[in-house]
Amino acid sequence: MGRPFEARPARRDPLSALTKRAALVTSGDVIGYEGEWRTVKETATARGPMGGLAVVVTWDEGGSARFPAGDELLLGEPGST
Repeated sequence: MGRPFEARPARRDPLSALTKRAALVTSGDVIGYEGEWRTVKETATARGPMGGLAVVVTWDEGGSARFPAGDELLLGEPGST
């Protein structure tokens, strides 16, 4: 076990991949979800299970997913799907 007053390691480099907060996702964005690239058809707001703000994303490919508004989602290039 390390000593309690040792210097902390340096922070990791920021991700080189583009991300966007779930609250800022718009129609046409391409997002990595469950190992696939999916295109956002529409978004709506909802309450999460603990009462916080959530974003419901409906996919062009069918189906939907709910994300906490502050989650960072991985963005892809249009045509990645």
